Amino acid sequence: MKPLNYAILKHFTKVKEACAEDVIETLKGEYGKFKALNRKDVISALMTAEANGLLEESRFEMDRAGDLRIYYHAHEDGANTINNYIKD
Repeated sequence: MKPLNYAILKHFTKVKEACAEDVIETLKGEYGKFKALNRKDVISALMTAEANGLLEESRFEMDRAGDLRIYYHAHEDGANTINNYIKD
């Protein structure tokens, strides 16, 4: 099992785009017992990946509860870097 942050990054090499809630839903089967698999910590991981040039924002929207959902995607260079350092 990969560290949670690695699994989060690797997820973006397999999907067109995702928000924190999408990541949580996808990873909860394997990482559901991890304390850091929550909205706040996943958003922090996504923002860190963006600041490090691995991900970029693709769009945003408000959900039904009035919470902002920011969608990210791994651009070609970011995906290549992730795949180079994090193997399946």
